[in-house]
Parts: sequence; structure tokens; C-alpha cells
Amino acid sequence: MSTASFLPAAASRARRWPKVRRWAAWLAAQATDPKASLWLVIGFAAAHAVLWTLILVNLKAAQDVHMDVAEAYAWGQKFQLGYGKHPPLSGWVAGLWFMVFPVANWATYALAMATLGCGLVICWLIALRVVDRRRAFFVVVMLALYPIFNFKGFKYNPDLLQLVTLPLLVLAYLDAFEKRSVRSGLWLGLAGALALMTKYWVLTMIGAVGLAALLHPDRLKFLRSPAPWVAIATLLAVMAPHLVWLREVDFVPLTYAGEVYTYLTRAQNVQLVVGYIGHNVALLALPVALASLALAWASRTRQPSALFAQTWSRGPNPGVNFSQALNVWIIQAVVAIGPVLGALAFMIYMKTDWGISLFFLTPLALIAIPALRLRKVALFHIVAIWLVITLTVLAASPYIAAREMAFNPNGAASYGARSELARELTQAWRTRFHSRWAVVAGTMEINQPLAFYSPDHPAPLTPGELWSSGLTSPEEARRLGFIGVCDTTDSRLPTCEAWMAANAAGAERLTITTQRFFKGHPGPAITWKVFVVPPAK
Repeated sequence: MSTASFLPAAASRARRWPKVRRWAAWLAAQATDPKASLWLVIGFAAAHAVLWTLILVNLKAAQDVHMDVAEAYAWGQKFQLGYGKHPPLSGWVAGLWFMVFPVANWATYALAMATLGCGLVICWLIALRVVDRRRAFFVVVMLALYPIFNFKGFKYNPDLLQLVTLPLLVLAYLDAFEKRSVRSGLWLGLAGALALMTKYWVLTMIGAVGLAALLHPDRLKFLRSPAPWVAIATLLAVMAPHLVWLREVDFVPLTYAGEVYTYLTRAQNVQLVVGYIGHNVALLALPVALASLALAWASRTRQPSALFAQTWSRGPNPGVNFSQALNVWIIQAVVAIGPVLGALAFMIYMKTDWGISLFFLTPLALIAIPALRLRKVALFHIVAIWLVITLTVLAASPYIAAREMAFNPNGAASYGARSELARELTQAWRTRFHSRWAVVAGTMEINQPLAFYSPDHPAPLTPGELWSSGLTSPEEARRLGFIGVCDTTDSRLPTCEAWMAANAAGAERLTITTQRFFKGHPGPAITWKVFVVPPAK
């Protein structure tokens, strides 16, 4: 049976199912009701966050948390105006989160999903500025099907937090563009500052918002109002303390970006850009394909030509605010094309993860096309697709975790048993000195997880790093004592040992081997060179 004949037949069967019809009618009514729709979206976002937290707990059961997550936790132990590599907001959020939740793997996945859940609600508020409530809810479910908002969103870090702060920025801009008031300009400036305090990469979105304001046909109305100028003044005022810190540390975060994200040849530059494009197009293809399936399934006709006519039509659409849709189209086009062209023009290193925060407007940009017709039953269909996929992955997640470890048993980055090492080193320190372990020295791949998993949560110190997090210092490490750790499987082992020889002279030396087993599958056995430096007398 062809797809064209199967989908209408499925829809015809659905019409004969009273319960399905009732659920579809209820969902459509809730999604379009001015009072109930907010609670529907909040409930959906909460359900998505809870279910995917459970999935991630199962999927990652054999693994330690990602280094970025452990780093955010470590930052949050000391509230500062910056942490060497990045502005402070992601560390502040993690610090507040772990004041309430235990330092455990599941809590990090809950933090990531709570972040994305907030992003879903904010994206719905954006959509309401552009389309009707029916389309806005459809956009939210599309985003929930976007891999960035589910399995790719397991890693809480500044990139992920941008899926809260950048939607807030766009929402504030759309509000300011419409109201053009002092108050709306104030909110836009605050949103811009909040975004910049997440990661400097958000300058791409701020630039896109600026271009949208300049390219929009109603630009003069906006530019002649107080809103944009109040926004700029507010942003500078709020950012002033961080800018002072940035100067005091000699612009270390910019040094970090310049030294880490470099490349050698034009060919490598092009390869990275092509990989970035392919990666993000592939991720976007899934929600677009599933949304297309939901729209096609919603057709109640057996004629393929009529199906197309009911999905696409000509003429104005009262469900779309064309002026605000134009803002969204411009912003999304700029952040999709601008970074790629900039990377090619200026030979910039392009990481695939940098696209995490740049495409949350794509579903809205597509659903806001005036020619698109969205039937009420399409809401039920896309929610059904989301629910089936989510529950299927939840049921399969324990099996997937075991198979993944069996397939890649030597994945040191994933199964390196750093949590076991943290417990052993904590016990070794307490046995020797009867005090809290205060500092751990080693590469970021080692010291951040050890800071997370040790019950003492020692401050991480990365030898020779110019962009110090500010959580501790070599002087403080010598005063309080520290444990230095070198990974014998790391190519940087000679550099690590050289630093230890210079800074841990006379240290007690240990050799510890750790290995993790998960459901009968062994992980890699890793030998660690450990240097125990006692506190100064």
C-alpha cells in the first residue's frame, strides 16, 4: 500500500474511534484556550523533562557525567563574575541547583531536562507573538522531537543554558518591537545581558536581532522609539561588573577561545564547516519529517491531490502575524548562515555543538509560513508521535546502555571509572590527614569529575592553564595540600608528569587502577599515577 493511500485510511479509521476523537478534541480545545493553554504547555514540558530524565538515567547508567557537567558543578561551588573560559551564569545556575538537589548523576540529567523544559515554555511564548495558539503548541511538540531537546540535551553546560537565555532574548525583542516602550526596552536589555552572561557566542544571536531590526520594513518605527536605546543602555549597565572582571583577568576568556579553537589549514576549516552544516541539518530533519507526517496524517481525504490542497493554500492566513514572522525568519536565516560564512571568511574553528542554541526558531519559522494550513487533529497526531517515541526509548534505554558498553568497552572517556577513583582518593586523603581533601590537580578530564564525585568536592586545578577558573591557585594548593592525578592512557602524560615533578616534589606516589563493570560488561582498566602532597605545616 502506498503512503498516499495508507495515511488517509489511517485517518479514516481514527474517525471511527470515539475515544481518539474525544482526546483529539480535548487537546485542541486546551491548546487553543487562552487560560488552559499555558498549563497545557507547562504540563507537557514537565512531562517531557521527567520522562527524558528517566531515559537519560538509564542510558547513561554505565557512565560518569560528562566533563562539562562536572565543570559547571565545580564553578557553582564559588559564585564569581567569571570562570576563566566563560561568563558565570551557567555556574550560578548549577550552584543554585545543587543547593537543593544531591550531587548525583540523576540530578545532572534532571538539571539538563529542567533547562530544556523552561526553554520549551519560553519558545511557546515566542510562538504566541507570531502564530495562533494551535500552531504555537504544534511548535512546542516539534521542539520536543528535536534531538537537542531530548537525547542530545543530556549535557548541562553553557551551550544548553542558551536554550533558555536566547529564547528569552528573542521574546524580549519581539515584545519591544511591538510595544516600542521604555519598559519593553528595559526587558530587552536585561535579556541581552542575561544571554551574554551565559556565553559570548550569543553575540551571533544579538547580531541577528540587530539585523532583523534594521531589515524589517517597520524599522523606523522601532528605531525612533526609546526601546532599542533603553535596551542598549540597560545591557551595558548590567554587564558593567562582568566587563570590569574581564579587564582585571586580562580578557582571559578571549585568550581561551583564540588558543583552543584554532586550526592549521584551509582544508581543515572547510571540513569543520561542512561537518557543522551536516550535523545540524541532520538533527533538524527529524522534527521536520515527523511534523510532516503529523500534518499528512491529519488529512481526511483519500485523494493525494486534495491532501496537498488541505495542507497548503494561497491567500492570507489569520493565524500568522506576518510582521513578527518576518522578524523570526530574518533572525533564523542570519544565525543559520552568518556563522558559517564567518567561519569560512575568517578561518574560525567551527564546533558542531555551537549549533545547539541557534536553531530553536526553525520549527516556528516553518509553521509560520502563511500558506501552511494546520488542522486541529494534527495536534493530537504530533503528540501521539512524541509519546510513542518517548515511551519506546524509555522501555529500550536499559538494553541500549548495556549494548553500547558491550559495543565500545574501551571507551575511556565514557567508562573510565573516575567516580570509583574519586572515592578511593578521598579515603586515602582522609586516612592520612584526617581532614577534608581541598584541591585536585590534573587535566580537566580528570580533575572536574573528581571534584564532582568526591564527597569532599575538592577545587579543581588544571596545571599550566592560562584561563584559570579562579576556584583555587597553585599557592592555595601548596598551602592546603593536594592530590595530583595523571592518566597513563593520555597523550599528555609527559606534560602532566613534568608539572607534578616541579610542583609536587617529595609527594607520596601511588599507582591506582580502576575498572567498571556494568551488567557483566567490563569497562577499560585505567592506571592512574597519583601524587599526594600534604598540607603545609
